[in-house]
Amino acid sequence: MHERILAIDYGRVRHGLAVSDGLGMASHPLAALQRKNPAQDLRHLSRVIDDRDIRRIVLGLPLNMDGSEGPMSKEVRKFGDLLGAELSLPVDYEDERLSTDEAESLLMDRGLRPSERRRLRDSLAAAVILQTLLDREG
Repeated sequence: MHERILAIDYGRVRHGLAVSDGLGMASHPLAALQRKNPAQDLRHLSRVIDDRDIRRIVLGLPLNMDGSEGPMSKEVRKFGDLLGAELSLPVDYEDERLSTDEAESLLMDRGLRPSERRRLRDSLAAAVILQTLLDREG
């Protein structure tokens, strides 16, 4: 049994969420977290972590195409520091460049309407981020 991981595709409006399976081989998207305020968001994430016995968090790190970090990367790292401190879990970061594009492409290939794609995109991007990590570590 592998440690269960929660992946978060950080967003200012909603966070995409995905979890790893018990074997550490596959990622599964969850319903996205529609952001309200930091305290409520943290409570929601805490429930997800408790319900699924999560032992580690990975946050998608939005790097510039040249690999450098910009203002959004700093915002994500600040959020990661908060999560790690409040939830007492290790937080790692995974390059998320092109994860949203890959998620959008997968959704378009399934013939979904734009409104359906918008609803699923963030959590599918989190699943792509997590799968990248699982494949590299596996």
